[in-house]
Amino acid sequence: MFGRNRREKSPAAKPVVVEEEVERVPARESGPWDADEAHPERERVDLGGMRLPVDAGFEVQLNLAGDQIVGAVVLFEGSALQVHAFAAPKRSGIWDEVRAELAEGVKSAGGTAEEREGAFGVELAARIPAEGGEQPVRYIGVDGPRWFLRAVISGRAAEDAEASATLEGVVRDIVVVRGDEPMAPKEPIELRLPPEARQAAEQQAAGGDVPDLKPFDRGPEIAEIR
Repeated sequence: MFGRNRREKSPAAKPVVVEEEVERVPARESGPWDADEAHPERERVDLGGMRLPVDAGFEVQLNLAGDQIVGAVVLFEGSALQVHAFAAPKRSGIWDEVRAELAEGVKSAGGTAEEREGAFGVELAARIPAEGGEQPVRYIGVDGPRWFLRAVISGRAAEDAEASATLEGVVRDIVVVRGDEPMAPKEPIELRLPPEARQAAEQQAAGGDVPDLKPFDRGPEIAEIR
């Protein structure tokens, strides 16, 4: 028990400050961006879980796993950029783990892979066996808030700095829409057709007249690949 009057002086009690544990995500000077953070406006294809930058000369293909759209491919002047977004834990990134798995997979297939510093930090430079020789490939990973973006650059841009700058710019301007639903780490963030393309697909399935689909004046041709 504590009395109200004390004859002996004791040091003044210091208030106890309890610091709340706050999740801190380092601010990025450039993207890829999270949908909830400020990001520059530009023309993008709305794929639901990802908003993909588009520009003149781009062809966009969508990766399907069954009936689910899980990724997108941007084709540009002999180069390809493949992008997939995945769920990730709140407090830790998964790029280190994914990079090790990719390197092991490349080596198991008879290729070579080595880490190097790239435009987005540590990336994986690989050479994969292909018809007529080896194919150079760059694996890029970006850990975001509760998501992870994997990008794969192949073709001329895998080794040509000028060609790679265009596709790196696409990665830098991607907006990831993670959503609030619970997802397991590494679970693909589902994508969907843009509204205009979805409407055209529904009309085609119904046997109606399909209008000439040109949702972007400078935009890409959109196709699905399985």
